[in-house]
Amino acid sequence: MNVVPENAANDEPSTPSGKPSPAKKPRVGAQARHVAPSKGKPAKRAVRAKKSNTAGKSAKSRKKAANSREGSKTAKFLDLLKRPGGATSADLMKATGWQAHSVRGFISGVLGKKMGLTVTSTKVEDGERRYSLKR
Repeated sequence: MNVVPENAANDEPSTPSGKPSPAKKPRVGAQARHVAPSKGKPAKRAVRAKKSNTAGKSAKSRKKAANSREGSKTAKFLDLLKRPGGATSADLMKATGWQAHSVRGFISGVLGKKMGLTVTSTKVEDGERRYSLKR
C-alpha cells in the first residue's frame, strides 16, 4: 500500500533538530583485534619407508616359478607356448578357460615379470595373434 508522506500519521515522537537517536542498539560483540594466529607445535615429519632389496627376491621367485606344478594351468600354458609354432590366443583361452584379457595379463605379469621369461607376439596372415617363448 502506497502512503503519501504528507498524509501519513506520524506516530513517532519528534526529536529536537539535532542528532537522530538510534532506534535499537546493535547486538554485536566487540570486535577483536586483527592479529595473526599463533603457531602450533611442529608436527612430526613423515619418514620414507626403506625399500627392500628386490633383486634377491626376484631370483628366488624365478627359480620357483620356472618349475610349475604338473597339470596346473601355468604348466599347460608353458607347454602350448613351447610348441614350434607357438600358440594362438584362442588356443590359450581354450586350454585355461580364461578370457582374452586374462590371457594377456598372465603373459605380461606372471610369465614376463614374475618368471622372467620372454614371450614373443606375432600376427599371422589371418589376423590371429601367436605367442611363443623366446629361447
